[in-house]
Amino acid sequence: MTKWIFALLLAGTLIAISISGYGKGAPPAITVFCGAATKPAMEEAARVFHAKTGIQVYINFGGSGAVLSQMKLSRSGDLFIPGSPDYMEKAKREGLVFPETERILAYLIPAILVQHGNPKDIQALSDLAGPGIEVGIGNPKAVCVGLYAIEILEYNGLLKEVGRNIVTYAESCSKTAALIALRSVDAILGWRVFSKWHPASMDVVYLRPDQIPRLAYVPGAVSTFTKDAESAQEFLDFLVSPEGRKIFADWGYITTESQAREFAPTAKIGGEYVLPKGYKP
Repeated sequence: MTKWIFALLLAGTLIAISISGYGKGAPPAITVFCGAATKPAMEEAARVFHAKTGIQVYINFGGSGAVLSQMKLSRSGDLFIPGSPDYMEKAKREGLVFPETERILAYLIPAILVQHGNPKDIQALSDLAGPGIEVGIGNPKAVCVGLYAIEILEYNGLLKEVGRNIVTYAESCSKTAALIALRSVDAILGWRVFSKWHPASMDVVYLRPDQIPRLAYVPGAVSTFTKDAESAQEFLDFLVSPEGRKIFADWGYITTESQAREFAPTAKIGGEYVLPKGYKP
């Protein structure tokens, strides 16, 4: 009988605790619509931030154009972090983010990525036009790294020649990088940082500084659809704090403009690029 009384008292206590906590609401949580160009660093940053603050960060990765469309159609999300300023400018024009909250998280350097050991001996941008070379890029209509690839080829007068060798268009940055990691193509025009994701399977062939018309950066801003602007701003502030920048740097990202300028001193930073009229991937 004593055991039954103790069990009933324990059950009552647990129920009371449950009822007292009921209605207080779940722990804070935010959703980020994010270009896949920063996937490994963002995943780590979200884990560290959650451990520090208790705020859960859910990240929806994909091509920057695709996640922007998802955010717009769903009318949801707390932060927008595309892989380049091109899509942030579009988001600002359409009133999807608060412009005054925009911050630069990291800089991205365009480069050629080849299979480890460079079996096709690709040494320059013009080599991508060589016979039998299979090239992959991101879909320029939805993926910022693909947009930059077309911009670079057009700027250097190689769009037609290299275009003949483009055999696939990937749906995101991570899928663009995977084309080399899985040995699906001989080379991709992508971001230098891809080699940090897959160091054992790909090498970097750097473009000449004068071949790079524009350097990219990763911007972040609070969405106008946010239901928790305070937590969204707190996470954005964390990403640009010394601790957040160290996470990006540890993954091979460049976090200062001066470092980015070492790869292309005269290149424009930011702005937008419009695909050539009639271009179809």
